[in-house]
Amino acid sequence: MNNAPRETTINLRAPATKRALIDQAAEIAGKTRTDFMLEASCEKAQEVLADRTRFVLNAEQLDRFNAILEAPMENPEALARLIATPAPWES
Repeated sequence: MNNAPRETTINLRAPATKRALIDQAAEIAGKTRTDFMLEASCEKAQEVLADRTRFVLNAEQLDRFNAILEAPMENPEALARLIATPAPWES
């Protein structure tokens, strides 16, 4: 986690048993409840977003995909911009 200033509030309601569980884990981890919950939420968010990068193709689709990858780039500047754009969890 970075040490960026905190600019916004996230509110949620939870059962007392879950709050106690989170508090116990945060204490063991040496973190505040807020830091513990934010870190855990961000880890899960990264996992969910990473899962969106996997896709399955049949043989014909794979051949077409590979042909597109091997073809000359039409707009290398667009690729450079894409590569320079931080992932959602890095911004």
